[in-house]
Amino acid sequence: MSEYPMTTPMPERSLRVVVSSVSSDAHMWNLVYLQLLLEEAGHEVTNLGVCPPDATVMDACRGADRPDLVVLSTVNGHGHLDGLRLIRAIRRDPELALLPVVIGGKLGVRGGDDGFGERLLDAGFNAVFNESEAPVARMLADFGAFLRTLAGSLAPREPAALAEAR
Repeated sequence: MSEYPMTTPMPERSLRVVVSSVSSDAHMWNLVYLQLLLEEAGHEVTNLGVCPPDATVMDACRGADRPDLVVLSTVNGHGHLDGLRLIRAIRRDPELALLPVVIGGKLGVRGGDDGFGERLLDAGFNAVFNESEAPVARMLADFGAFLRTLAGSLAPREPAALAEAR
């Protein structure tokens, strides 16, 4: 069990989540942690790994396995640059424009109140979890609350067997 449980009780509906770093971030530990945390909370996770090109992230969000959420994590401090570019591309794409996308971690290299969170929200992120603006425990609690709200707002998913029979 994780030190900071995100969802208690389990959500009524599990989410399909794509977890990825931004294109310049080669840190893997944060992605593995998020994957395990999300799976422990009952969600289905596709982990794209480190340094994916923006097109790879966008392609993972198309088709029958379209996720309910994209979670971008960064610890190299370039999230404000790479995340901004990626969210603009996602919001311009008619197929992905309404897809919920969040970003979290170390968004800038200076720390403190850098204003990146607000700029990223204005660009189209549904939520921003900036490590320089909140302690980890609070960020995780806020992330868990976001997940519960999102799961509660989505219609139940049709069982795969029924969808394939059509």
